[in-house]
Amino acid sequence: MKTDELLKINDLHTGFRIKDTFYDAVDGVSLTLRKNEILAIVGESGCGKSTLATSIIGLYDQNKTRVQGEILFDQKNLAALSEEEMNGIRGLQISMIFQDPLSALNPLMRIGEQIEEGLIYHTDLTSEARQARVLELLKQVGIKNPERVARQFPHQLSGGMRQRVIIAIAISCKPQIIIADEPTTALDVTIQAQILDLLIDLQAETEAGIILITHDLGVVAEVADRVAVMYAGEIIEEAPVNELFTNPKHPYTRSLFNSIPQMNSESERLNVIEGIVPSLMNLPRSGCRFSQRIPWIPKEAHEEHPALHEISPGHFVRCTCWKEFHFKTDKGGGTYELHANK
Repeated sequence: MKTDELLKINDLHTGFRIKDTFYDAVDGVSLTLRKNEILAIVGESGCGKSTLATSIIGLYDQNKTRVQGEILFDQKNLAALSEEEMNGIRGLQISMIFQDPLSALNPLMRIGEQIEEGLIYHTDLTSEARQARVLELLKQVGIKNPERVARQFPHQLSGGMRQRVIIAIAISCKPQIIIADEPTTALDVTIQAQILDLLIDLQAETEAGIILITHDLGVVAEVADRVAVMYAGEIIEEAPVNELFTNPKHPYTRSLFNSIPQMNSESERLNVIEGIVPSLMNLPRSGCRFSQRIPWIPKEAHEEHPALHEISPGHFVRCTCWKEFHFKTDKGGGTYELHANK
């Protein structure tokens, strides 16, 4: 691994057992996360984004899940570690911000006790020091009355405050990597903006690497440095955020952009991507996996075994179908006017 690399994933396969057969939800993914970087992973539901996250942090049923490949961190392959070894890393060096804070928090424990759990497990702080750290963390994530909130239960907090608590838990031991799985999905626009600003501020303070999993391209434009687009278990395009937003290539990436409502559009109809993401049991194991949703593109435009091609420095695209892709109609054109801020 290079000196600026925090995490390096090589040919990762994560499969779930269905009727005694394993089907890969993450299929041959290779990625790198660098220090002080926000890497966004985007795609529709069912594309394997959250499975990739849980594979990294080791939150899966080992009896029903098969993980193959390398997840290299701190000179260790996380995919080969035991549960006990992962417990020493999870929460201390790698932490996760979950999508639904209400289900992630224990309804029977006070907020302060839940934040303190990681400190008890991973540090040698005294009880007084831990309690002071809990209040410090609550202040750090923007909670104005930390003493009161620390005594409350999750159901007594708003959705935005619960998400702030989840972030406080995630950063309690100053991890090197934070995985944020749809951290703003259930929040209104105002609170969403506050949470995104908070994540950026925390990253600036800690220099942590952040993996941001989302389907919201507006969020990506706001905070990401680099973007990996996932479809049906594979990375189909990867590029710096400005490059991806100004020069998307893969038909799926262009279709995602094209499906976003535009303020200046004269049409009353939304552009949609035909079809759905195939289920695990129906994933095509050869050929371009997106070809079924763009049937007007000739078969010969696709590779039989699609590979990632570097078409410009740092910009990778899977398959060659992007060279001949066009939208089914002349309307829309696939332009996207929400520009990246990075």
